[in-house]
Amino acid sequence: MQFPEAEWQVETLIQHLGEEEKILGAVAPPLFITSNFAFENVEDWHKAYLEPFTGPFMYSRMTNPTLRMAETKIAALEGTEACKLFSSGMAAISAAIFSCVKSGDHVIAVDTIYGPTKELLTKYLPKFGVECTYVSGVSLEEIAEAARPETTLLVLESPSSFFFHLQDLEALSQWAKPLGITTMIDNSYATPIRQQPAKFGIDIVCHSATKYLGGHSDVVAGALCCSRERMIELLKNEIALFGGALHPFGAWQIMRGLRTLPIKVKAVAETADKVAAWVRSQPWVSETFHVGFDDFPQSELRDRQMSGWTGLFSFVPQCQDQSKVTRFLEALHLFQLGASWGGHESLAVGLPHSSILRPETTWVVRLYCGLEHPDDLIRDVRQAALAAGWVS
Repeated sequence: MQFPEAEWQVETLIQHLGEEEKILGAVAPPLFITSNFAFENVEDWHKAYLEPFTGPFMYSRMTNPTLRMAETKIAALEGTEACKLFSSGMAAISAAIFSCVKSGDHVIAVDTIYGPTKELLTKYLPKFGVECTYVSGVSLEEIAEAARPETTLLVLESPSSFFFHLQDLEALSQWAKPLGITTMIDNSYATPIRQQPAKFGIDIVCHSATKYLGGHSDVVAGALCCSRERMIELLKNEIALFGGALHPFGAWQIMRGLRTLPIKVKAVAETADKVAAWVRSQPWVSETFHVGFDDFPQSELRDRQMSGWTGLFSFVPQCQDQSKVTRFLEALHLFQLGASWGGHESLAVGLPHSSILRPETTWVVRLYCGLEHPDDLIRDVRQAALAAGWVS
């Protein structure tokens, strides 16, 4: 490439950044399955400590050539100085949270965050004297009222994954920084293709890379993106001490998934638009939640901080009989019954759900539209609704 990387479009960046050196001419980067690295001299050994992003490699628990290639791409996509891949999304999220709290600290989190993240904040961290207050996240005033002098962290997920509430990332970042409160977000739904939270001042961006970044439902991984200064501290502490590094083969799989990420995100979003619009029109559906609807309640904020949406939406069936919801889910053929998303296959899950904004518990069915044809997915939902007795 003979022009600056800053001028590359996303599609080009994904294919080439971090792979400028073609090892033995291989167009597909080789897989570095090694735990340890040897040094030519003591000076290089010291550089490995002092320059973890550009210097020599030392130990694959910290850095590895295959991981560095994938991390370089993800950091550039997110607009951050650094990225680190982990063995799971929760490993990345846990490292981020533990890096921001100590005994006596207080966390504010949106109540619709990822379930295991909520369990970590609610059930595990109190053992170490860390408290958490939950908010809906839709207004700055609500979050400001929840803040305490000992608040050190604000945990966001925008959009959240069942009701798809958004948070105003720029406003929250501007509020938090003068108070010394770190902001972190789970950006798994949007991917960096649709949203770059760091551009709005968010300090830490996390991903379940198992989902869209991997994209093939065959790797469990997480990603954490932040400034170089913050990442160096993470490398010294949570990354080195918790040992949650991703295996090199997992990083290689992530790179494979990244190659087609813009194409996949566009395809699943278009399919979700069609399927969600059809679901919304059905008399057996009470409500449908989809970020892509023209009348999405937070459409102004969506258009300001997102460039689009992805393949996930949910609906509340008119019939709240658990047995019929179960019958609907088990009657689906193309939508497989599964809780993850972001791969090639369509998935469905149904859970009783509530939130601060919707305190009454209702059964909510969440659908992830994969790469199947939307007409076939609509037919699948229709026959499952018939099997559940929702359609006479």
